[in-house]
Amino acid sequence: MNSRKQGVSSRRTSLVAGSMLALALAPAIGLAQSAIIYGSISNFDISNDTDRVCHGFEVELDGLSPANVPYFFTAQRYGTPIVRTTATGVAVRWESSYDAVTGTWAERTLPHTVTWFPGQCYQWNPATYEDSGCEHFGVGVDANPTHARSRWLCEDSAHPGSLLAIDPPTAVPMPVYYVVPPAAANNPPELVVEVEAPEPAESPQLYGDAQWTIVYERALPRMLILDELLADNPAVVPMDLTQLEADYQLLQDEPGSGSTGRGRHRHQGGIDPTTRSIVRRIETYEFTGAYDPLTHEALCADGLCDFPAPDEIGELLSVQMTAANVQPDAVVVSVTGNGDVDSTDRLISCGSRCAQPYSAGTLVTLTTKARSGNSFNGWTGACSGTQATCTVRANGVVNVGARFVSTPSGGGGGSRSTLQVTKTNAGTVVGTPAGKDRAINCGTSCSAKFDNGTVVLLTATPPAGKQFLNWGGACSGTQNTCTLTIRSNATAQANFSR
Repeated sequence: MNSRKQGVSSRRTSLVAGSMLALALAPAIGLAQSAIIYGSISNFDISNDTDRVCHGFEVELDGLSPANVPYFFTAQRYGTPIVRTTATGVAVRWESSYDAVTGTWAERTLPHTVTWFPGQCYQWNPATYEDSGCEHFGVGVDANPTHARSRWLCEDSAHPGSLLAIDPPTAVPMPVYYVVPPAAANNPPELVVEVEAPEPAESPQLYGDAQWTIVYERALPRMLILDELLADNPAVVPMDLTQLEADYQLLQDEPGSGSTGRGRHRHQGGIDPTTRSIVRRIETYEFTGAYDPLTHEALCADGLCDFPAPDEIGELLSVQMTAANVQPDAVVVSVTGNGDVDSTDRLISCGSRCAQPYSAGTLVTLTTKARSGNSFNGWTGACSGTQATCTVRANGVVNVGARFVSTPSGGGGGSRSTLQVTKTNAGTVVGTPAGKDRAINCGTSCSAKFDNGTVVLLTATPPAGKQFLNWGGACSGTQNTCTLTIRSNATAQANFSR
């Protein structure tokens, strides 16, 4: 058995060709939409399996316009592609230039004959790139194509200087992602991935060629960009056995009467509130088992094609690296210090449960509770101020922070002390957070009691035509704000111009 006919177990750690991704928004039905897909990104390595020297590559996307294809990977020998309109959609073409005088092409991709390894097809590996027999391309789309296919472009022998798309199309899977609304209010939305059998049948009465697929999946708390989907980037692309979404599965295009369920891989799973991207790596292998001589249906040794026998799995055909950038509707709470935040619907209880999906537009009321020896110091994020409760509306990911500070005993007022504000001339001084008995708004209310350890921000505002000069007492400086940590009774004076 040569290096391209390895055993089943070693296949799981191989890194080779990838393919293209089709991904977009899908209309929501039933409950309110509770997640959005912000388009697709896909980088792919692809081997030249045409047995010819080629000078470009083409991806056809039916049902799209050039405006639906805004992103490309350009760090390869063919540079920026041309996107042209076709009768059914668009074609994204990477092409070499041609010198008609000398009859030579500037760039070429040789037939693939060498053993694969991660990063082989990348410009930043110059020792292997030139003669690797593969190339690295990338496409980003913002709508679902109705059909997609990719082909190598090689010279048309009948018309030197012209490129011809080589059939059959490359045998690569083409996943589509869409969101299914939650089955019940405030449950996680579901992200669905569907992968059609990559090779169509030669006629409607027959099965197409079969392939084995393995799918790896991981969720990340940030959105990804196109250049991160690389075969040599395990920090982003899942490739560990602990990240398996689906072990070996046979995909085979079926005739109209086919009922084996081999024509599509489908997976559906909830989107966690903190997830911003879901990455998949789809490995595709040649099926080398027996076919029915009349229908071309794959006939597996186990009778069900649930798992390949050693002689039923051939070379690794492709590895597709795809990502869905998502934004669920959710409320995510963070706590600084010793305290808790609960929602009135009891779905958020932070300390322990700090993130919750919600149907779009849901109003969520949050309430703080300081632990013993601590006090609530104020909200951050979508909430503000120092009131114990705050109401937010779930539209996208809503981040809310709550700060708690310790309140040690001691000082002139025991466990609490009084902050007194005085001022010269007209002007106002406002303090945050509010004191235990009142808020400082001096003007009218110039003192308040605070738990010792509370951090208080004083802001001085002069009337029109006047100026703030400086602070005195417990505050100092000429900035119009002063931050104090209350440890004992204190007086701060704000000085305004006459």
